[in-house]
Amino acid sequence: MADKEKDVGYAESYMTLKSYTKRARVERTVCDDRVPPAADSIIGHCEYYYRPLQCEYTETVEKVTAGSAWATVKAFATSWDPWTDKEVSARLLRQRQTLIQPDCTASDWSRHSNFMMRHIGCGHKPPSYYVSYGYFYCSNYGAKLKPTLSKDGQEWLDNARFYLQRNMERGLAQNMQGNAIQMRSVKPGNGSFKMTVPQYRLELDDETFKSFAFKTHPLAYLDGGLAGLQLADMTKIMGGPALEEWADWRTYEQVWDSGKVVARKVIGDAWDATKADVDDPVSKALGRLMGGK
Repeated sequence: MADKEKDVGYAESYMTLKSYTKRARVERTVCDDRVPPAADSIIGHCEYYYRPLQCEYTETVEKVTAGSAWATVKAFATSWDPWTDKEVSARLLRQRQTLIQPDCTASDWSRHSNFMMRHIGCGHKPPSYYVSYGYFYCSNYGAKLKPTLSKDGQEWLDNARFYLQRNMERGLAQNMQGNAIQMRSVKPGNGSFKMTVPQYRLELDDETFKSFAFKTHPLAYLDGGLAGLQLADMTKIMGGPALEEWADWRTYEQVWDSGKVVARKVIGDAWDATKADVDDPVSKALGRLMGGK
C-alpha cells in the first residue's frame, strides 16, 4: 500500500502487487465551510485580506499602468486560480493545520490563504474581494492617499481600516451561527444594516460576499471619524473609488449612506455655531440688565 501526497491537495492510493503497472487513483478533497476567527493582532493590516505570495498577482500589478491598474486587478481577481502557483501551494499545504486554526498568527496567514487551506480540490475559490477591494485598495490606494491627508485624515484612514476588517470578522462569525447578518455602528447614529445569507455560505458566493462587504463600509468610514474631518481631507477621501466602480450601484449606496450622516454633522455644527453667535450678545445684554458688567 502507498499513499503519496501531492502539492495541490490530491492523493494517490493503491493496494496492489508490485508487478502491477496500473494503479487505481482516487482524488482526495477538503471542503470546510466553517470560518475560524482571525487573530486580533492582524486586524487593521492590509495582509489580513491577502499576503502577496503568488508571483502571478505581483507581476499583474507591477506590469499594468496606473490608469488601468484597478480594472486589470479587478478582472484578474475574478478569474485567478491561486493553486496554479505550485511552489506557493506546497508552502501553504505544509502549514495547513496551522493556517486553519482560530486566531492563527503564522506569517503566511491571510483570509485568502485560510480559505485556500479549507477548500482543497473542491472547486471553491476565495472571494475576489480579498485580493481586489481588500488588499489592492488597502495597500496600493491607501499608500498613495495617506501622505496627502492631514494628521486627522491619516488617523481616520487607520481607524477605518481597522473597522472594515473588524466588521468583516463580525459578519463571518454571525454567518457561522445562522442565516442572519445584522450590524450596527459602534458609535450612535452611524447606521446599521441586515441581510440574509444561508449559514456557512457567505464566503462561497462572490457577489453576495461583495454586497456584504460594501454594506459594512459606511459603518467603518463613519465609526472611523469621517464626519469630523475637514473639507480638504473629505474631498480626497470621497474621490477614492476608481472611475470604473461608479458603474456599480453598491458604490453609490455606500457613498450615500456615509454622506447623509456627514451632512447631518456638518449642518448640526453650522447651526450650533450660528446659534452661539446669536446667543452670545443676547446673554451679555441680559447680564447687563441684571446688574452685571
